[in-house]
Amino acid sequence: MVEIKTPGEIEAIRAAGKVVAGVLATARACAAPGVTLTELDSAAREVLANAGATSPFLHYKPKFAPVPYPAVICTSVNDAALHGIPGDYRLEPGDLLSVDAGATLDGWVADAAISFTIGPPAADDARLIETAADALRAGIAATVPGARIGDISAAVGLVGRAGGYGISTDLGGHGVGRSMHEDPHIPNRGKPGRGMRLVPGLVIAIEPWFMAGGNDDCYQDDDGWTIRTGDGSRAAHVEHTVAVTGDGPVILTALRRTQGGVVRRGRPAAVGGSQRESEREQREPGDR
Repeated sequence: MVEIKTPGEIEAIRAAGKVVAGVLATARACAAPGVTLTELDSAAREVLANAGATSPFLHYKPKFAPVPYPAVICTSVNDAALHGIPGDYRLEPGDLLSVDAGATLDGWVADAAISFTIGPPAADDARLIETAADALRAGIAATVPGARIGDISAAVGLVGRAGGYGISTDLGGHGVGRSMHEDPHIPNRGKPGRGMRLVPGLVIAIEPWFMAGGNDDCYQDDDGWTIRTGDGSRAAHVEHTVAVTGDGPVILTALRRTQGGVVRRGRPAAVGGSQRESEREQREPGDR
């Protein structure tokens, strides 16, 4: 069942989204050669605690998982695309790291993800990450009243395919708000004009993830959580929680308030900061 949120509920999700943005900014600032993934999780726990928030990831157990998720963020390195469990692995120069984070604040949930390299990126990694970011921008630009879920999926998939990347439709975007995963499901490929019609008050997480080798296959690791590329190539994953409004898409997982999303040249902008600005905000502390 798809739930339409009120303006007040969207504001509550925005407050949770600001916490998520802070978690991602902290994770990025802390990520450096020699730092363990567990240390990043510890830093994220501190941000959540200081904000009076909790993690919807911790102890989450969907049907596919053999055990509850044991951490507050997902840390996926190199060929790990999604759901990587923080452990004792120490980051190395050149690693491609995706961090996925959520926050529950006053009963409302937001969800977002970033990808970046440890140190300067190799050209192939930079192109992969930027293509994923371009796909996210395209998906957000399609998130307007009267459009359909398939329009978002098609926009994301078109960018990913143009880059030559693999795209799985098994895991993708989703509704979010009262819980981390709500209807509707938003695949990262699709046909325009299909699916439910978007209306103001719909809140969704749009999350492109692409595989560099161009193969669409992926598999679940022995830990029961980590999703890896089938061909061993690297992956990038980016995500924002977005509200459909009469003024256009509004990003709810930004450090600074963004209102009244306006689409220009196919890219969403908003009063108080564009999506690119929100990405920069997540990079600013200790950017590397």
